[in-house]
Amino acid sequence: DGYSHLSAYERKRLKNITENAKFFAALKLHEVSARLNQIATKRQSHVTKRRKPKKVEDETARRRSMRLLRVEPLDIPLLESPARPGAEEYPQVPVGPLPMVPEDQAENSKWTEALLSTWMRISELKADDADRGTPDIKRYQESLSSMVLSEENIRKVVKTRVCSMAIHPSESTILVAAGDKWGHVGLWNVSCRSEEGAHIFIPHSFQVSCMHFSPCNPAHLLSLSSDTLRCGDVTRAVFDEICRSEENFSSFDFLEDNASTSIVGHWDGGVAVVDRRTPGMSSELSADTGFRRIRTVHVHPVNKQYFLAAGSVDVCVFDVRYLKAKGNKPLSSLTGHTKSVASAYFSPVTGSRVVTVCADDKLRIFNSKKVQVLLTFKKQSNKIKTHENSQPKPGWAIWDPKQEHCFVVGSMAQPRQIQVFQDTGKLLHSFCNVDCLSSVCSINVVHPSQNILVGGNSSGRLHVF
Repeated sequence: DGYSHLSAYERKRLKNITENAKFFAALKLHEVSARLNQIATKRQSHVTKRRKPKKVEDETARRRSMRLLRVEPLDIPLLESPARPGAEEYPQVPVGPLPMVPEDQAENSKWTEALLSTWMRISELKADDADRGTPDIKRYQESLSSMVLSEENIRKVVKTRVCSMAIHPSESTILVAAGDKWGHVGLWNVSCRSEEGAHIFIPHSFQVSCMHFSPCNPAHLLSLSSDTLRCGDVTRAVFDEICRSEENFSSFDFLEDNASTSIVGHWDGGVAVVDRRTPGMSSELSADTGFRRIRTVHVHPVNKQYFLAAGSVDVCVFDVRYLKAKGNKPLSSLTGHTKSVASAYFSPVTGSRVVTVCADDKLRIFNSKKVQVLLTFKKQSNKIKTHENSQPKPGWAIWDPKQEHCFVVGSMAQPRQIQVFQDTGKLLHSFCNVDCLSSVCSINVVHPSQNILVGGNSSGRLHVF
């Protein structure tokens, strides 16, 4: 029959095509019948060539950046940017200072005023620095066991996924700030224990990826989105703009204890030095690290000239004093990561350890030799296999600022929990509550002096142990 070399499936397919062609011929659909007969009688070739699309003379030209082409803008309206998927209609945040006015001011102005007054009052109090030594592990474990989660300490503070958090250092009042993927910043006075204790502000147009209270003046809350670094000053009730750029910011950290200068990481692998004392909104220096991307930057707690950058598979230590536009060489490289690195942080007291979270399902702890002289890091001393912590989103392992040897990380294990590890790889404690905690807390923050842990989830909810 000429088709014996075909498989049974192909012969059956040709038979079906032939029968369909006869059916359409009986309906006198001549054009369709002729086409199907042609398909049925034509032997299929082994290689099918895709027909080239016809040229369209009036095809719309691809849009290119006029800024990169160094062309002056034309007097034609720009296309509107598409709305954020699933987002409500929020206007773009304007350039420059913004009043510290919450989204719901009209309804709860007196409660907002009370929240900001509390923030201002607790920022004037100096924390007691007595007995701030690192406790021994046994005492530390006992303090962890005493921390609990109750329903009144759970609140939806922002509307979408929590991307960053900061906790005020006050020892009298628990004040937590959370940033979400829509550019919102939520402030929650946990100690208020009232429905009116939380309010949402909108200082950014894009995801708030990093937040810190100023270490020298906690009346200032600095927050970073992809296009701008802002400082929320509660004494003036304004969100000042410190730096604005098209470089797509990812994270930042303070280079000095007075928080006047910062190192800012870019998603494209660059870093910038920003000085708040300099007029204008541009950075002092931009440098290429050679990374494909940078997710987190972190400054050494003792030697402030050193900072840690974590990217795709790169984790390196750089000296900010020797940064230049191109050709920067790291002081040290922390190797062994095989996939994307979500975060890398120095230990809080001496900086002699680094903990990293990688998408290869491992937490790694690196130890340094003569950290105050050379910052030369050993190969990873511990790799903690964590199936439950695979693919952080963007899960960070953070050191407890009160304990040089222990860090905290969210877990996907059931029941949902937040885990505390020792730098030896030993699991010290798991924070969980079957009734109150049923989601993964990817972003966590620990109080610098009190036994307080806050975990944020993908729905904008905060859990305070």
